[in-house]
Amino acid sequence: MLKIVIGYGADLLFGDPYWLPHPVRFIGRGIQGTENFLRKFCKGARAERIGGMVLTLLVVAAAYGTAYLLIYGGRRIHPHLASGIEAFLIFQILAAKSLDKESRKVYTQLRQGNLLGARKYLSYIVGRETRDLDEKEVARGAIETVAENISDGIIAPLFYIFIGGAPLGMAYKAVNTLDSMVGYQNDRYRYFGWASARLDDLANYIPARLTAILIVMASAFLGYNWRNAMKITKRDCRNHKSPNSGYPESAVAGALEIQIGGTNTYFGQKVFKPAIGDPIRPLEKEDILRTIRIMYAASFLGLICFTLIEYLTGRR
Repeated sequence: MLKIVIGYGADLLFGDPYWLPHPVRFIGRGIQGTENFLRKFCKGARAERIGGMVLTLLVVAAAYGTAYLLIYGGRRIHPHLASGIEAFLIFQILAAKSLDKESRKVYTQLRQGNLLGARKYLSYIVGRETRDLDEKEVARGAIETVAENISDGIIAPLFYIFIGGAPLGMAYKAVNTLDSMVGYQNDRYRYFGWASARLDDLANYIPARLTAILIVMASAFLGYNWRNAMKITKRDCRNHKSPNSGYPESAVAGALEIQIGGTNTYFGQKVFKPAIGDPIRPLEKEDILRTIRIMYAASFLGLICFTLIEYLTGRR
């Protein structure tokens, strides 16, 4: 847990420095290169599905194996070096500070009345098209992204790091990156991205539900409507194309007493998502900051919970 705490603290302090190469960049390049190679042999739906399975297996295994070998090599030199390498990898895996930083840029532009700038910064953190969004829709996009990534970017990595250290956390990061790159239901990836999308759904099943619980707890701590967060999570958690993303998003919507969801445009196609939450009050740009506060509180509570489990079970 000490390595996890150090990695978590480093993420809060430094985030993802632009000058420091991030593991996701290498994972992304590996995915792209491997996909290009495998597609040479994948003709037809069946072959594409098999190729997608091979891609998923290779990328996840490479991410896990690389982290494991780095730690193992450090241990052969000195145990403290291995601990330092693992803490550094954990710092790179977590994304709380960068999520705060990038979503806060959207808020800052909205506060300054620069809708074009807000759309631009939102486009960096979402997959939907942003060029025609009004202020409310831009704010909604930032809120939904932060809410979803409370699980994907923080709690889920912590969950897997707690179980299997930095190697398993890096494997989860590879699964998440695969889904974001090839897990689309379009003509190009309908079959090739099937395995990546299904594995991402499976990997996030427990963390997404755990995140919803932590958001409810965080809402109570922050003075938001935690009872409504419970109600909306139970009612609207399935109002999402993903079997998992609806849990953190509905918990945040309930806590803030707002409604999210609606029509988004991806690659020129409009995609409708059912409403999540009740519009007890109008959604506003300040809800971006409120969601960020929930993110930090939920992640801190998650860290405390994992530490308590470590202590009570006597894990070594």
